[in-house]
Amino acid sequence: MRPRQSRPFRLPVPANDLDDREIRDWLPGFVDYFFLAFTNATAFSPTDTLPLSQRAKLLMMAESMISLLTIALVAARAVNILA
Repeated sequence: MRPRQSRPFRLPVPANDLDDREIRDWLPGFVDYFFLAFTNATAFSPTDTLPLSQRAKLLMMAESMISLLTIALVAARAVNILA
């Protein structure tokens, strides 16, 4: 039997399912606060899936940063063409 691993994401659940031991024993760390600040500053926050593990949060932040960089490069190219 495999040991139970923590889940990297939390999908929407009914309110009566929130007494999960994994959630009750959780304490925020640096990555958690950094993820919250990053998603609030960039407005690329997840709406239907909550990342729980630090690895998932860092990967989602990397995705958001790549998206922002792509938008900035496309906008810079458009300005360059129009100027």
